[in-house]
Amino acid sequence: MFEGVYLKSGLMCFWRHGCLFLLLLLLFMIPYHKISINEAIYCIYRTCTEDIKCLRLITAIKTPYLPDGRFDLESYDALVNMQIENGVEGVIVGGTTGEGQLMNWEEHIMLIAHTVNCFGGNIKVIGNTGSNSTREAIHATEQGFAVGMHGALHINPYYGKTSVEGMVAHFQSVLSMGPTIIYNVPSRTGQDIPPHVIQNLAQSTCLAGVKECMGNDRVKEYTDNRIAVWSGNDDECHEARWGYGATGVISVASNLIPGLMRELMFGGKNPTLNSKLLPLIDWLFHMPNPIGLNTALAQLGVVRPVFRLPFVPLPLEKRIEFANLVKEIGRQHFVGTEDVQVLDDDDFFLVSRY
Repeated sequence: MFEGVYLKSGLMCFWRHGCLFLLLLLLFMIPYHKISINEAIYCIYRTCTEDIKCLRLITAIKTPYLPDGRFDLESYDALVNMQIENGVEGVIVGGTTGEGQLMNWEEHIMLIAHTVNCFGGNIKVIGNTGSNSTREAIHATEQGFAVGMHGALHINPYYGKTSVEGMVAHFQSVLSMGPTIIYNVPSRTGQDIPPHVIQNLAQSTCLAGVKECMGNDRVKEYTDNRIAVWSGNDDECHEARWGYGATGVISVASNLIPGLMRELMFGGKNPTLNSKLLPLIDWLFHMPNPIGLNTALAQLGVVRPVFRLPFVPLPLEKRIEFANLVKEIGRQHFVGTEDVQVLDDDDFFLVSRY
């Protein structure tokens, strides 16, 4: 049913990677029944999936807003450019940090398409097209790959939780569409994804790996089985990378300090740098993400101080604390060029209808 969309996305992926000879060979073999169209699609995506598997630093990118609550694409583009300039290899668009849960699907797919169109040649674009509704996840993922995203992020069904068998069926419904990272964050979903589920799904050539928030023992369980895994916890990512074999991190902190997070992922074991960054990371997650990040980026002058409710800025004492952290770490390591500001409560816009 969806083969045309998947094949189109796969052919685009081949074209981007310059594999023209192999592309022509696949197209030649299909009419002569040497391989099926599904096998051709898997061959196409296998190449792209390997490209996702090797990414060490992926930023869960923030979505900035205008005072009326619409996307501030100028600020968004500037923030993505800062990530690219500092060596970030991929972005998650419309994830928890990017407030995908506060977008309708039209906004969501538009932002993925915009990111691909503007930056897809310089950074991997992974769209959060997951949902607790399998129907919605299928539709959004189909659209995401149709507009050119390089990979999809999928979460297990939350709130209306299902059985383990239902969880497997949910993931299998979307996995064949293209390179996929599965996101395990029980603190948000209320349900852990057991390792045997991932090991089952790893038989698919489209599984790029797992964003894992259950700690480094779980990370090691996957790396021992040759399954790519990214730490979902900034405070644990250094040990995950250098002590437990993680590929890298899907990071919130890299929105603020992309260069230092790259050093943490690429520069070898560096406990001194890791210790230096832990107070900032602890500050970021004092309240549920992305409240801290939104507040920090506003204080740095990188985004407007606009919050879509139900998120509200951190209180004054925490904003003062952030300003002091910036001075301790060094303003030059943070995104943007303006001096860090504390901001008054009245400086913030809270938007409930947009």
